[in-house]
Amino acid sequence: MTSDTVTTDPYADARVRELLAGRLADPFAFLGPHDEDGVRIVRSFQPGAVAVDVLARQGHSLLGQLTPIGEDGLFAGPLSSDGPYLLRIHWPEAVQETEDPYSFGLLLGELDLHLFAQGAHWQLAERMGAARIEIDGVEGVRFAVWAPNARRVSVVGDFNSWDGRRHPMRLRHQAGVWELFVPRLTAGARYKYELIGADGQLLPHRADPLARASERPPATASVVPQRFSMRWTDSDWMAERAGRQSVHAPITIYEVHAPSWLRPEHDPAGVLDWKALAERLVPYVSDLGFTHLELLPIMEHPFGGSWGYQPLSLFAPSARFGQPHEFAHFVDAAHRAGLGVILDWVPGHFPTDPHGLAQFDGTALYEHADPREGFHRDWNTLIYNFGRREVQGFLIASALYWLETFHVDGLRVDAVASMLYRDYSREPGEWVPNQFGGRENLEAIELLRRLNTTIAERAPGAITIAEESTAWPGVSAPVQDGGLGFQFKWNMGWMHDSLIYMSKEPIYRRWHHNEMTFSLLYAYSERYILPLSHDEVVHGKGSLYGRMPGDVWQKRANLRAYYAFMWTHPGKKLLFMGGELGQPSEWSHDGEVEWHLLDDPAAAGLQRLIGDLNRLYARLPQLHASDFDPCGFSWVVGDDYANSVFAYVRRCADLAPVLVLVNLTPQTHKEYRVGVPLPGYWRELINTDAACYGGSNVGNDGGVQTRPVACHGYSQSLTVTLPPLAATIFQLEREPDAPLS
Repeated sequence: MTSDTVTTDPYADARVRELLAGRLADPFAFLGPHDEDGVRIVRSFQPGAVAVDVLARQGHSLLGQLTPIGEDGLFAGPLSSDGPYLLRIHWPEAVQETEDPYSFGLLLGELDLHLFAQGAHWQLAERMGAARIEIDGVEGVRFAVWAPNARRVSVVGDFNSWDGRRHPMRLRHQAGVWELFVPRLTAGARYKYELIGADGQLLPHRADPLARASERPPATASVVPQRFSMRWTDSDWMAERAGRQSVHAPITIYEVHAPSWLRPEHDPAGVLDWKALAERLVPYVSDLGFTHLELLPIMEHPFGGSWGYQPLSLFAPSARFGQPHEFAHFVDAAHRAGLGVILDWVPGHFPTDPHGLAQFDGTALYEHADPREGFHRDWNTLIYNFGRREVQGFLIASALYWLETFHVDGLRVDAVASMLYRDYSREPGEWVPNQFGGRENLEAIELLRRLNTTIAERAPGAITIAEESTAWPGVSAPVQDGGLGFQFKWNMGWMHDSLIYMSKEPIYRRWHHNEMTFSLLYAYSERYILPLSHDEVVHGKGSLYGRMPGDVWQKRANLRAYYAFMWTHPGKKLLFMGGELGQPSEWSHDGEVEWHLLDDPAAAGLQRLIGDLNRLYARLPQLHASDFDPCGFSWVVGDDYANSVFAYVRRCADLAPVLVLVNLTPQTHKEYRVGVPLPGYWRELINTDAACYGGSNVGNDGGVQTRPVACHGYSQSLTVTLPPLAATIFQLEREPDAPLS
């Protein structure tokens, strides 16, 4: 169609029919400027417009007036100059001036496309999705999305009345990426992608997989983000982070579901935003002596009841709490308070919502096509195709985005076991073996090793933590040694066994004694975190308090003793919110922590104990520096089944040893003799039965002197009083120059 044929039947041109039908696969071959028969022609599709003029970008002189081609909004005409131009669009009630999206050249560089195709582009968040940029002095938004099997992709939004014919995109064939620059579009604009799938069917509008901002659920549109600009004040923290998070450091983690930690006053259904959380949550956790905050997934997710574990936007902080830059300020505030920030991150699966990743371009793109590999029946979710390079790159780029852009200190990788095993939660015949006939998911193993290797290279000092519930070997071993490369692994076995023991009535505990000691047989096989997480206080399990036997006093006493056992057991610590109060009710994501319990001195005493345990744990290297060294722990009494007593020593280098005594019966054991490695005065540091914690105040008057009476293989021993349902922690006092042996 040239300037001298504009009066002929416009619909004779197949490209016009495709444009009007929303089927134009190569819009840059038809729309925008073209030289035809020595004449520069511009075509612009503006349905609903009255007229379209073309102006010089410099000086705004008139270069041409486009002629309507038919009655559907297509305009075309010759220009008197070949310089940069503007479109002046006359609408029935307004006049708009803007640059022509189809007058701009290629947007993504060849290196961008190559790295993406190789699964090795670590700045995907900046290069794909929606990014505000400037081209030739023109500000606007560059959109880029991976959809290699789509026949046509358009960006739609409020700015074009959600009409997929208005902004069809250009396909970069070598990577299957579609791109378009929309001039003068600003931050805050809502958008999605409209795709025609491989089979020619129009698909539901898709949210942007690389969106960095989104609407607040239940709305589902992506949002053009503001340019990220942050003046960080955490340089001291970042410089010290590697040491603060090493295997020798004290690490105690307060796990939080941000919406239900505390509700806004007078709004029981509302949530605190990042600013309010920085003002309330950060000082609370810091004052309790925790070293880290761990947030259940904050990546945007459509259903709040999934707690974030079914995310669809792995690059967008949930709009429930505010803007992305406000999350950065929250992290900065945590660092200033001496707190690390860990995020739960879900690379194993994603939900099937029609605006999400499922069959994104009409084919199984992010997921496996075979449901035996690609569908999680437990959660009704889809499993990422870990063997596809672009998907691997997408997931690793997401992890790096949180660590690099927001200074997040660690990622707790969810449901690792479901990734490692092809037969996870499947019966025989319901899964596909690997190439060697085995059940191991070799592609997932490669992803996890590559993830951890890349994080170590690009985010020094950051940590990764595996929620892995099986005996897979080497989860926290270095990749070069054949491991998966995580820094830490949750000790699900310790959690399971110890909670079973603690739930028993004391009279029956003697027959379950080994469930408290068994964990020491494998405590050094991995670098473990001991978790009392959200998973232990939902789905009918009751609260930690509710799982303790006995009356109200005994329940709290059991819990106090259990926490002391946990804090002195090898391994880093994690406690879910509300556990520090001993709240009776099971956690509900629709409620909040039962803060009214603090009016009860016993609950306040339990909270005080958690703070004291945290501070003691951080102060004494004996309790943390040798967590993963067998020399740092030794049983003194591990077989007193009849009395349900446990005694052990924690050590570190040449520091004075720490003795822990735990009595898990409601009887006071007076004159209980226990051997100790060295003579001297052993001062009582913490007694969970102290009145200030809500206990009965039975104890040892501050400490005990050894006597030269052999016991438990030692030449020296103590005669102590063991309070009921309580733990006591002692440390040897000595003159500064006195030898330890």
